[in-house]
Amino acid sequence: MKAQTGHIVFKGQFRYRNLSKCFEELLRVFLEETDQMPDEEEILRMFIRLNMMDITKNRKPEGYNRRGRMRLVFPLTGGRKEMYIRADVKTAQVVRITERLSKILKKASISHSLEYDRLSTLQES
Repeated sequence: MKAQTGHIVFKGQFRYRNLSKCFEELLRVFLEETDQMPDEEEILRMFIRLNMMDITKNRKPEGYNRRGRMRLVFPLTGGRKEMYIRADVKTAQVVRITERLSKILKKASISHSLEYDRLSTLQES
């Protein structure tokens, strides 16, 4: 299966602070899998620190929304909390990475579901 976007939709009483125990691993895996890992550890620590500042205050984090082949986005969507991976083109890599991040969230006991190629539907609502 190929997809341009892979959505992880959080369920139940999810709060962004629930990500505090696994966000660093999520970001590292995303950056490694997409070959976007910064050359310097200090830059990676900055990305983690900026996101964790929001997460610990129970605010929506930025994710990794920089120029590159793929992005990890926490969108502003009415009534639902989610994160998604977006590539420039449909690729099996989006599905594989989404499923890998899902396993990390399951290990952290964060309830969620997966959807693919739902970005245009969300933008129309």
